[in-house]
Amino acid sequence: MIAHLLCILSYNFNIFVILNVYSKLTMFCATNTLPMDLLLKQGSLKQEVESFCYQIVSESNDQKVGILQSEDEQLQPSVSKKSEGELSRVKFISNSNKITTFSKKPKRRKYDESYLSFGFTYFGNRDAPHAQCVLCKKILSNSSLAPSKLRRHLETKHAAYKDKDISFFKQHLDSPENNKPPTPKIVNTDNESATEASYNVSYHIALSGEAHTIGELLIKPCAKDVVMRMFDEQYSKKIDAVQLSNSTVARRIKDLAADIEEELVCRLKICDGFSLQLDESADVSGLAVLLVFVRYRFNKSIEEDLLLCESLQSNATGEEIFNCINSFMQKHEIEWEKCVDVCSDASRAMDGKIAEAVTLIKYVAPESTSSHCLLYRHALAVKIMPTSLKNVLDQAVQIINYIKARPHQSRLLKILCEEMGAQHTALLLNTEVRWLSRGKVLVRLFELRRELLVFMDSAFRLSDCLTNSSWLLRLAYLADIFTKLNEVNLSMQGKNVTVFTVFDKMSSLLRKLEFWASSVEEENFDCFPTLSDFLTEINSTVDKDICSAIVQHLRGLRSTLLKYFPVTNDSNTWVRNPFTVTVKPASLVARDYESLIDLTSDSQVKQNFSELSLNDFWSSLIQEYPSIARRAVRVLLPFATMHLCETGFSYYAATKTKYRKRLDAAPHMRIRLSNITPNIKRICDKKTQKHCSH
Repeated sequence: MIAHLLCILSYNFNIFVILNVYSKLTMFCATNTLPMDLLLKQGSLKQEVESFCYQIVSESNDQKVGILQSEDEQLQPSVSKKSEGELSRVKFISNSNKITTFSKKPKRRKYDESYLSFGFTYFGNRDAPHAQCVLCKKILSNSSLAPSKLRRHLETKHAAYKDKDISFFKQHLDSPENNKPPTPKIVNTDNESATEASYNVSYHIALSGEAHTIGELLIKPCAKDVVMRMFDEQYSKKIDAVQLSNSTVARRIKDLAADIEEELVCRLKICDGFSLQLDESADVSGLAVLLVFVRYRFNKSIEEDLLLCESLQSNATGEEIFNCINSFMQKHEIEWEKCVDVCSDASRAMDGKIAEAVTLIKYVAPESTSSHCLLYRHALAVKIMPTSLKNVLDQAVQIINYIKARPHQSRLLKILCEEMGAQHTALLLNTEVRWLSRGKVLVRLFELRRELLVFMDSAFRLSDCLTNSSWLLRLAYLADIFTKLNEVNLSMQGKNVTVFTVFDKMSSLLRKLEFWASSVEEENFDCFPTLSDFLTEINSTVDKDICSAIVQHLRGLRSTLLKYFPVTNDSNTWVRNPFTVTVKPASLVARDYESLIDLTSDSQVKQNFSELSLNDFWSSLIQEYPSIARRAVRVLLPFATMHLCETGFSYYAATKTKYRKRLDAAPHMRIRLSNITPNIKRICDKKTQKHCSH
């Protein structure tokens, strides 16, 4: 036993420690009358000998070498800093009357040139190399540098070459293709792949506006079923690593929204200018929600994105709206001086919280202008009509509400329409919201007039209207005119709509109104298809009082539109078509006009003008003609309509429903209403812990 202990100590201590232990252990054995073998057979004396050995080692040089361990218990010693160059731990284990050590360094195999006869060369550090097959380029660990293991790889993986001599493998190794350094294969771990997959699924959940729980309750089980059917159960189990719980998806969506916001702020800091569009509304939980959109130039195009979606905690006043926007600007260090225009639904003569907020924005951005949404102007203009036509419109709405407000009546009407073979089986609900087509509502009512005549109870006071030809003639005209007006309204909605686009539409509508009025005066109703078909059906003509009412409505509508959309001599017409300019515009200085001349003389630029949109055309010229192009982009930046805010509130209402009143919808709106795609790889790289649930 003494020899065995000294052998162990010789690995860890100098000769002085060994001699000290040997002398004390000899004295301990001398005090006992029994031989050493008998001492070890007795359990109590065996423990005493082991304890004495441990005490000697512990006292030597004041450092702890190891501890005793039994079958049920194992303690790890602390190692002093003085023994840093020595082996870190020595463990004495009392098992089967033996003392064992586990402190040997791992053995590193060396590469031998004879290993090439098995088709293997070395890879990496020559002191601790890895084995690399010259045939399949597979890299094995250092422990595989043994002839038996290398031969087994050659015989199992490349049986056709097992009888080749070393010259064959040497020739294969020296070939030009094999002289290229091996390209390291970068493979994501399972946790990294699961994290990226979780972000991708969360991104699609946010885009769809669905509840967060759909990931774990629907998407994940469906993905497992698809993988199991298409591959096998082994691959299906890997889907479990993708975390899609409610809280995880919520965190993912916030990370995605933060990445989009960071990208947007960077773009706004480097852009030349931007314009704002803002509106406020209440959500299903009673919160006042503020939406602000921004338009700016980026990468040879003009982009539109959601700047912020915030809920106003206190009073929804103009000052609170401004403070909310101003806090965002100051937090991200965005300069107010770059703001060129603010579009809202409040006119200059209108008092209100939005108008007050616009005034405060113009105070901090002195060069900014304000504009009134052109869709609101159009909606206000078309409300004016003669009394006779207004009465017909009100009565038509009452008939529709009489059916739609009673579910039982709607079901009976559907059955009747199916039995009579009608083209439609239900009426459309009329609202005052302008983007819902009133023309479609009136056209549907006129097409179901026969079915309604059969269905309507004679006790209903408006049932006689359906048999009155004069009333039906006015209804047919209203259906036609509102259909045309709604088509114009829809053509002015959408993204990247400029002021020039809207005024072109309005100019066309004004000319059409004059033409329609002239045609009606000549008793020509071909421009109103519903009215014209009804006249052919009843084989009748229009009374003079109806014609005068129609002409009065058309001319009054034209004069009202001219009031809301005045025709002015715009000094920025050169932006719309620079190739028609022959005289220097008043808004340009001499240097800019010279640049405009150079631009219009370039044949390639003229070809691009016919191929690109107006926004993309001027944005693409920033590098070549910076001065004149920046002036043109500044003219194109202001919003013409409030379409983005209106659609934004529609998305908000669809996302935050009465079943999700506690939802923080701001991150969802950032993802759904932005044109920026989040960089999921960048988000995952920022995470220090690559766990699928973090």
